[in-house]
Amino acid sequence: MGFLQVDRSTRIRHQPFTVAAVGFAGLLVVILKGNEVRGLLLGIVKQALSL
Repeated sequence: MGFLQVDRSTRIRHQPFTVAAVGFAGLLVVILKGNEVRGLLLGIVKQALSL
């Protein structure tokens, strides 16, 4: 096997983690698109920059 080659059992073992990570990323996108969260984050950044 070469440096970047991965056997099938390794791919199968890591697949659930990849699916979970993609799902979590999608959930974060939905949450961060909300106006309440955006306003909260903007307030935190403004406060941090005003120090």
